Amino acid sequence: MSLMNENLSGQLLLAMPGIGDPRFDRSVVYIFEHGPDGAMGFVVNQPAEDVSLNDILESLDLPVSDNGDRVKAYLGGPVETGRGFVLHTSDYTASTTSLGNNHRIALTATLEIMEVLGKHGAPDRSLLFLGYAGWDAGQLDAELHENAWLACDADLDLIFSIDPEKKYPAAMARMGIDLGKLSSDQGQA
Repeated sequence: MSLMNENLSGQLLLAMPGIGDPRFDRSVVYIFEHGPDGAMGFVVNQPAEDVSLNDILESLDLPVSDNGDRVKAYLGGPVETGRGFVLHTSDYTASTTSLGNNHRIALTATLEIMEVLGKHGAPDRSLLFLGYAGWDAGQLDAELHENAWLACDADLDLIFSIDPEKKYPAAMARMGIDLGKLSSDQGQA
């Protein structure tokens, strides 16, 4: 089955060894939106070194949270790295500021969600990102055609619960792929 022109919203992308971009080496990307105008996703397995919710709140001159040091930030991708995004389960919505994609996951990028994280009433599961991964129209389809990515079904536990360093091998194992047998050599059938 070809993935070209298929909507990958709500899917995971797994970087193949020959991806050619060190920013995405062994990355697991949740595709939030994919359509004719391009795609937007978040790398769910690259924590930002020593950056917590409280660091972000302090930089915004907002009150720190009691649990804010436990909420770690992730490097969501190379686009808008100075902006915060929260990917979360759809049990939490902030009126018109949360965007859903019909896959039990929502996205909110407001100061309100930053203040809510780590407090009662926060989403059941969430990840805080600095930046996102973006593709122009047709770019992701071309990268899939070049075998840079492998698409698979998303799983809430994989996205939100598994330790970041275990997400890539866990996703590959769920696809039945032995990482020891993966090659960076590409070919076309």
